Amino acid sequence: MTIIKIGGGEQINLEAIIEDLVNLEDEFIIVHGANALRDEIANKLHYEKKVLLSASGYSSVYSDSEALDIMMMSYAGLRNKRIVEMCQQVGINAIGLTGVDGKLIEGQRNKGIKIKEDGKLKIVRDFSGKPKTINIALLQLLISNGYVPVITVPIIDENNFAISSENDDIVALLKESLDADRIFQLIEAPGFLDDVNNPNSVVKVISKEEVKQRETQVDGRMKRKMKALTKLFESGKTSVYICDGRKNNPITNAINGEGTIIQ
Repeated sequence: MTIIKIGGGEQINLEAIIEDLVNLEDEFIIVHGANALRDEIANKLHYEKKVLLSASGYSSVYSDSEALDIMMMSYAGLRNKRIVEMCQQVGINAIGLTGVDGKLIEGQRNKGIKIKEDGKLKIVRDFSGKPKTINIALLQLLISNGYVPVITVPIIDENNFAISSENDDIVALLKESLDADRIFQLIEAPGFLDDVNNPNSVVKVISKEEVKQRETQVDGRMKRKMKALTKLFESGKTSVYICDGRKNNPITNAINGEGTIIQ
């Protein structure tokens, strides 16, 4: 089983990614983001996004009820259905799902995020949380009948409310539940960069032990992503390909040695 994680950046080449998926021989599912589209829609609605920085150095987008509505419009609505449409156009029988549908992904709402504001610690509570369980029976039902699940947020919490969650955490949970042996992460860079300001500093191979070490070298959202990468290896062996989602044939290129592989 392969997991395809498509980033939500503005430069991601969705058409090229979907066209390249036809070349995959094994079963796969898709998990996607839509952060650039979310920000675009939020701007049109005159909603100002708020980013929280936790006391431990991890950043996340604050999710009040209005932000959650915008997430549903962008992630679950426009981006999800366009990806399903593109898949159908190349012969991939895709079906779009959020974590709420059929309780596909159940999570636990955050009891509060500790942030530092004006030099003081403060607890902020919003509509966000961590994924905890996958409705594996639903996934297997779809996959065994020839459907390719296209999955995105929101997920559903313990009280049956929709909540935001990190796609990196969702991918880690899906990897464990499906025992996926390959994960492709399509991003807006040629691979994992040793220097974020130098596109020529791609690290070709990273060991799973090195991922934990590199987490201490970054901050903000990249720190969260490195922590999520570490989780991918806690539930068994896998290979993670970090590849350029802006180019043609990005998955084939990654298999042929472009980008970064973590194993």
